[in-house]
Amino acid sequence: MKLIKLTLLFVLCTSLAFAEIPQSEKNALQDFYEATNGAEWTNKWDVNTPMSKWCGLTIEDGHVVAIVLSFNNLEGHIPASIGALKNLRRLDLSFNKIKGTFPVALTTLPNIEEIKLYSNQLSGNLPNSIGNLTSLKALEIYNNDFSGALPVSIGNLKNLEFLMLSSNQFMGKLPITITNLKKLKVLSLFDNNFFGNLPNRIGEMAQLEELVLSNNSFFGELPSSLAKLEKLNTLLLSNNNLRGNFAKVQDQLPNIMTFDIDEANTKGELVTLDIEDDEDDN
Repeated sequence: MKLIKLTLLFVLCTSLAFAEIPQSEKNALQDFYEATNGAEWTNKWDVNTPMSKWCGLTIEDGHVVAIVLSFNNLEGHIPASIGALKNLRRLDLSFNKIKGTFPVALTTLPNIEEIKLYSNQLSGNLPNSIGNLTSLKALEIYNNDFSGALPVSIGNLKNLEFLMLSSNQFMGKLPITITNLKKLKVLSLFDNNFFGNLPNRIGEMAQLEELVLSNNSFFGELPSSLAKLEKLNTLLLSNNNLRGNFAKVQDQLPNIMTFDIDEANTKGELVTLDIEDDEDDN
């Protein structure tokens, strides 16, 4: 009888633990736990406690809205079932050992505002469907092994404020659509394989505070429109093949505090690039 009571108590506790959110979200969390080797996490989930007490989860109105598990020894991949978390607004899995490609399922989440997957072991291209994430404010995936060109659809992310792609293997020209990101504050592309001219329309990104392009293969004249970026405080351009009157640019940026250039390429005057040529090239 005592054993039966204990069994019933366990079932009841487990049922209560899973009663807070829909079954589809419960299943997605269980898949995620197993796919990332939850048994070896630094801070594990205890299924016998309410999900609201699980490490790194935030639940509002009966739905998972945030998963924050940085520095938690996650190892494995992000399962496609994460797409069931339709109310998810924040995903932070930084500083773990997650492998695989960028999960296409993430691009089906209509409410997500932050994706932070930096310092993992992810690889492959960004999917074209990344442009579906019109609520996204932060895409931070630096220190991985992503590759390929940036999809043109990146320009659809009209609410994006932080685009941080440094220390990957991205390549190709910047799509002209990147200048559609009028709310962008930080554009960090340091240490990749990007090349080509900088789009002259970069000056239309009026909210930019940090522009970090060092250690790539950008070339050509520095766009004169850079001087329009009045909020810019950090401009890092070294280890490229850019040319222009850098001193003049620096003088025209009232808030610049950090400025890093290639001194060998500081001669010449600023020129206005042909915008139509930019579009054709990208």
